Amino acid sequence: MDILRRNNVRVMGPETGRPLVLAHGFGCDQNLWRLVAPGLAEHYRVVLFDYVGSGRSDLAAWREERYTTLDGYAQDVLDVCEELDLRDAVLVGHSVSAMVGVRAAAAAPGRIGTLVMVCPSPSYIDEEGYRGGFSAADIEELLDSLEANYLGWSATMAPVIMGNPDRPELGEELTTSFCATDPEVARVFARTTFLSDARQDLKTVTVPTLILDCEQDAIAPREVGAYVHAAIPGSRLVTLPAIGHCPQLSAPQATADAVTAFLEAS
Repeated sequence: MDILRRNNVRVMGPETGRPLVLAHGFGCDQNLWRLVAPGLAEHYRVVLFDYVGSGRSDLAAWREERYTTLDGYAQDVLDVCEELDLRDAVLVGHSVSAMVGVRAAAAAPGRIGTLVMVCPSPSYIDEEGYRGGFSAADIEELLDSLEANYLGWSATMAPVIMGNPDRPELGEELTTSFCATDPEVARVFARTTFLSDARQDLKTVTVPTLILDCEQDAIAPREVGAYVHAAIPGSRLVTLPAIGHCPQLSAPQATADAVTAFLEAS
């Protein structure tokens, strides 16, 4: 199988640069990195890809049974790393891809040498002693709404996820990205995203890790970033001067600067 074609892989930057693999979140594709990728590619070998089922990937390669767990998405990451023979790569994972990166690093530590988690959440559901931001009933209602009317759900939820109501074009872009995803693929990806509990996985992280959260995020509140930071010894937490769940779009320079500063210091 042609992995580069299957995952619509694009590579930017110097061949000798340390590889940075940019992994998108639910309902998105590599296009969401377009404002930070060129700057990072001035110093790093930036690898962009779409998960199978997302963006311009090969939809024919999508199998529900593979993508009902975070491991299926982690295998996409590792397939790309192996195809490009990447070693000691930096996995920059947005939202659910932060936890996908944890699984990938544990499965192939020689491939992934550093993690950058952008607005991560190991679990979206509140429990005693843990605030994920939603009750179990909230999440079931969200998933039921998505499955009943995906386009309507996208138009309603994308602006909420994006935040920044004074910049409606950002919410509109995320709505368009959501709507471009096949509803069946989105249904499976959403359930994997919002129902996974990866809190125990955080204990397996042994590589340098940067956690980026935002001042206000309706999907991953500040308590979640603090939880991830506390669970990963030696990790660094940086709160970006940004609103919403997608700082790579709403605050691209601050996002790129934080990534670069961490990598230069580590």
